[in-house]
Amino acid sequence: MLSYLHSYHAGNFADVLKHTTLVHALDYLTQKPNPTFYLDTHSGPGIYTLADDEAQKNCEYKNGIEKLWNEADLPDAVARYKEVIEECNALEGSKTDLQLYPGSPWIAAHLLREYDRLSLCELHPREQQTLSQNFKSDRRIKIFPKDGFQTAIGTLPPKERRGLILIDPPYEIKQDYERVVEVLIASHKRFATGSYAIWYPVVKRDQIDRMLRAIKNSGIRNIQVFELGLQADTIERGMTSSGMIWINPPWTLWKEMQQTLPYLAQKLGGKQGVYKIQQLVAE
Repeated sequence: MLSYLHSYHAGNFADVLKHTTLVHALDYLTQKPNPTFYLDTHSGPGIYTLADDEAQKNCEYKNGIEKLWNEADLPDAVARYKEVIEECNALEGSKTDLQLYPGSPWIAAHLLREYDRLSLCELHPREQQTLSQNFKSDRRIKIFPKDGFQTAIGTLPPKERRGLILIDPPYEIKQDYERVVEVLIASHKRFATGSYAIWYPVVKRDQIDRMLRAIKNSGIRNIQVFELGLQADTIERGMTSSGMIWINPPWTLWKEMQQTLPYLAQKLGGKQGVYKIQQLVAE
């Protein structure tokens, strides 16, 4: 299925969680001079215009990045994330006007260095064309108009022997939950020292519980889970929370999330906001 377009959801609370952790991890990886490899299994177009019709349909960014935009006293990880979003908006001439929202490919390309390498996967024809256009002059980037799950396995281990793999499917079909686990296990066998970041939506809690159990029982070590929600789980249809599963995360990420997630839950969700910090498997 190729119906999913992230432009309807750009900048929402799930993006805030995903990209706050991603920015922190990329900053951590680039502290050392060694080259780094980045792979994004479901890239999207790379950057979004919030005034476009798709972003305006539900205005999900209003419960995400917009609520942080004029805040000054932010936790360190959120302040750094916001700084990156401001640098993206500078492309439109002003860091202070929220007009653009960067996807994970733009964030990674912006934070990685000239000698690092990026592989971006996107199957949707429209999104793939826009992605190629957005990064056509960046020699570090190779774009794969292929299945991101299979590409992830085939490109590992990277020659750099250091890297971050973002597994971020839309979960349009329920098999994606099982596929994530399969791809993670196969990829980890090839590249056990890499960092893996897996995003998931909380629509049906039992699906997430099954996925986490499968990952926990896989034998993979050093797994942390972070969730952020606008409200507690409900039986009604719709995403109430989203989460990030990190394998081999930066050792600094846990402490940052202890400061970050209580703030984001209150700021974005108010009294109903929820969060979770869990060591799923120890090192």
